[in-house]
Amino acid sequence: MSANGKKYHRRSIRLPEYDYGQEGAYYVTICAQDRKCIFGQIKNGRMQLNEWGSMVHSFWERLPEHYCGLVLDSFVIMPNHVHFIIIIANDVVPRGRGEVTSPLGDGDNNLVMGEVTSPLRDSAKHTLGQVLAFYKYQTTKAINLANSTPGRKIWQRNYFEHIIRNERSYNEIRKYIIENPRYWAADDENPERKS
Repeated sequence: MSANGKKYHRRSIRLPEYDYGQEGAYYVTICAQDRKCIFGQIKNGRMQLNEWGSMVHSFWERLPEHYCGLVLDSFVIMPNHVHFIIIIANDVVPRGRGEVTSPLGDGDNNLVMGEVTSPLRDSAKHTLGQVLAFYKYQTTKAINLANSTPGRKIWQRNYFEHIIRNERSYNEIRKYIIENPRYWAADDENPERKS
């Protein structure tokens, strides 16, 4: 409620007539609460995950176990946000993921993604918003449980999404995700960025 008693309504940044449950590829960015650098740090152009970053990565890998027809593509964790491409293919039975985009850590933390196979859990149609709400909830719950910080906000309320409409856009976004750690010093999300 606002000071004058009228209910405050946030304006949605989603396309009003678009069905976010339809099949398609989506580029998504989710920022940490207050854009705090809580998932690790960039050293020599490579992301080094801390415990929280590792939890965020682990839940990303497990998303296809919860959603039939969900395909994980390019993904990178940055110190205070994540970027990824996620594909909703509701009529596809196999679930899996593409390859990881950027090298993480010092070799021991490098990620190699292959196909995931697991029993079908939910074959109902799901929306991008449902998948992201589940992801944010699960990562927040795990981090708060591990740190005895119930109720702490890990993620900002919303997320940025872009519907990938063609192969050119897909390739450009994928390249951006892959190269993102190298350009952290100039990243708009970097609180220590030099103008």
